[in-house]
Amino acid sequence: NLSVEERIGQLFMVSVASNQGRSATDKVKELVREHGIGGVIFLVGGPVQQARLTNEYQAVSKVPLLIGSDAEWGLAMRLDSTYAFPWNMTLGAIQDSTVVERVGHQIGKHAKRLGVHINFAPDLDVNNNPKNPIIGNRSFGEDPKNVAQKGRAFVRGLEKAGVLSSGKHFPGHGDTAADSHKALPIINSSVERLDTLELYPFKNVMESGLSSTMVAHLDVPSLEPREGHPSTLSKNIVTGVLQEQMGFQGLVITDALNMKAVSQFAPEGEVELQAFLAGNDMLLMPENVLKAKETFLKAYDEGVISEERLARSVKKILMAKYKVGLYNYTPVDLKNLYEDLNGIEN
Repeated sequence: NLSVEERIGQLFMVSVASNQGRSATDKVKELVREHGIGGVIFLVGGPVQQARLTNEYQAVSKVPLLIGSDAEWGLAMRLDSTYAFPWNMTLGAIQDSTVVERVGHQIGKHAKRLGVHINFAPDLDVNNNPKNPIIGNRSFGEDPKNVAQKGRAFVRGLEKAGVLSSGKHFPGHGDTAADSHKALPIINSSVERLDTLELYPFKNVMESGLSSTMVAHLDVPSLEPREGHPSTLSKNIVTGVLQEQMGFQGLVITDALNMKAVSQFAPEGEVELQAFLAGNDMLLMPENVLKAKETFLKAYDEGVISEERLARSVKKILMAKYKVGLYNYTPVDLKNLYEDLNGIEN
């Protein structure tokens, strides 16, 4: 029953920090109310303020919002007054995977209690480059089999709590010496090496019910012949490798589109369109939502975006919302929130 404009709105997940001033948080509220965006990712701040904002945004949204967070080692990755579990490298050193599953489950319970539906975790990158400035401790380790085993356990725990998992950063951000927040890192591996190393954990964890995959901004010449073309905007990688070769059916989400590795690549609005045409479903943190929406409407009118292509992504987004129980939405209960997130069982 959604109009074309409302369907296009569902594709965007914008960011907000719960410790920002009222004018910034109100801007997001307006995007929710007037432009029907699909979701919100919360950045830094505190849990009570985030819960209040979540309730405020959900109250004005026609279709319930998908709320996301980076909680790789728990909500404390982004929020004060919340519990920090060990980072992945420590979990990777634990022999017993059921412990990792319990950690994933506890993190999932915290996310659910705070009204977060998708945790952009686990990090499935293989830590195979000691000069990597951005992955390091966030990886389960340098052995792809161990990364896969721990990743599967974490996903099982998270999903058991009713929270969607997201494997990142596809096709593998471990072997880079650059930070994609600042520049486009190059992965000079052969297809064979990627297959046995970088892609191994993704393939393996996908078979265990991974809900979504986050695509990184990387230059991977062996998978994308166009020089310096970010993986996020590559149909060869997002549609060809991830969805066709590997058979991934879940939600495909871009890494933040305001990161320099991709934002410099094309004008505002155009980056988002290219990411969508490459095969991504949800577009995370676009630099300018209104500009992007305008670009999409024009592309739809001109037949660049087909009805079938738009419907496929929107239905996947709505299915994700259904999976987390948003057909029966209830506001976040603020009573005892701090206590529930900091219980002794942690």
